[in-house]
Amino acid sequence: MSNIEAFLSTSEEQEIVEAIKTAELNTSGEIRVHIEKTSNGDATNRALELFHTLKMDNTKLQNGVLIYVAVNDKAFVIYGDKGINDVVSNDFWDSTKDIMQSHFKVGNFKQGLVDGILKSGEQLKHYFPYTDSDTNELPNEISKG
Repeated sequence: MSNIEAFLSTSEEQEIVEAIKTAELNTSGEIRVHIEKTSNGDATNRALELFHTLKMDNTKLQNGVLIYVAVNDKAFVIYGDKGINDVVSNDFWDSTKDIMQSHFKVGNFKQGLVDGILKSGEQLKHYFPYTDSDTNELPNEISKG
C-alpha cells in the first residue's frame, strides 16, 4: 500500500467528500482536496500548479480553495483564488492551517482536513452566499497524484 492510500481510509475519504458537500451547500465557492506522495520541491508552487491543472482558476467568482497535501513531505498548503483572498482577513489562511496542523501533529489527518474544509466553507458562505443560479462548478472528490 502506498503512502497516499494509507494516508486516509476509504471511509475517511468519504467523510471528507461529505464535508466538502456540506461546506459548499450555502456558497457558490468551490473547495477541492488533492493528495499526493511528494511535491517534488516547493509545496506552494506545486499547489499553484495543481490549482490550474484542476481548473480551479475557472470559477466564475474566483472563489475556489485548494487544500493540497504532500504526504511524504509532511507538507500542506491552502491556496485560495483571488476572489476569496481579496475578502478574507490577512490571517485567515494561517489560522485555518493552524487548526489543521494541530490535528495532523497527532495523526488525525481526516479531522484536520474536515475542519479546514468546514472553516473555509464558512468564509465562502459569508462572502459568496449561495444563490438559485449557482451550480457546482468542480467535482467534490479528492484528487490524487
